[in-house]
Amino acid sequence: MTTTPYVAMPNSFRRDLRAGKTLIGCWASLASNITTEILGYAGFDWLLIDGEHAPNDWQTFIGQLQALKDSPSAPVVRPQWAEPVIIKRLLDIGFFNFLMPYIESADQARAAVAATRYPPQGMRGVGILHRGNRFGSTPQYFSRVNDDICVTVQIESPAGVDNVDAIAAVEGVDALFIGPSDLSAGFGHLGEPTHPDVLKVIERIVAAGRSGGKPVGILAPVEKDARRYLDMGMTYVAVGGDVGLLKAACKTLCDRFKSDSLPR
Repeated sequence: MTTTPYVAMPNSFRRDLRAGKTLIGCWASLASNITTEILGYAGFDWLLIDGEHAPNDWQTFIGQLQALKDSPSAPVVRPQWAEPVIIKRLLDIGFFNFLMPYIESADQARAAVAATRYPPQGMRGVGILHRGNRFGSTPQYFSRVNDDICVTVQIESPAGVDNVDAIAAVEGVDALFIGPSDLSAGFGHLGEPTHPDVLKVIERIVAAGRSGGKPVGILAPVEKDARRYLDMGMTYVAVGGDVGLLKAACKTLCDRFKSDSLPR
């Protein structure tokens, strides 16, 4: 396991993602700097710090970024929506890697990318001193940061699938990411992310990524599913999450000792 800390500039995660390296990640949903720090020491290539389906706020985001400063795990943030003001604040507090939720068109993908870039390439507002540029201690920040921001977009609806080829062709989109739960719900199979019809849609997204030269990722906390997707050609795969890992370990430990305590 590598112990080399993740470096934000130049963005080693973006470089490795675009090079097609297999990057194994984990979801961080507990909004805790301590649990995220533990995940970082485990050695995952990346950690998704979730702002869409987890109770994170600006302070918990910052705490988790600080907890990962000497970690090999690249922090990736998912905002609650690909909204420019939200994205601007996440950039200013120090995120370089984004998973934009619910992207359904090339126009939405272009807008998400533009929100992460300073003019003239985009529309990001300029703050001079912030945590992202180490409060002015990174002199090359403004000249190079546009090339160091990683944008991955989540395909999780029928409209997104219909437009996936155009989305994959958007300049500045570094990868496609599949949201299996919403995707399965959108195609009439709520709670069945591995339904044969859903798997066909997933294969369609993988093919679009391959055609457009973009890596494809997914969240797959069940091992056999994760291995299926890796075999399918995905390279950006989250194989678990802090909530599920904690729940499973606690239940296993509790059941083992409660069964041992039964009369013999």
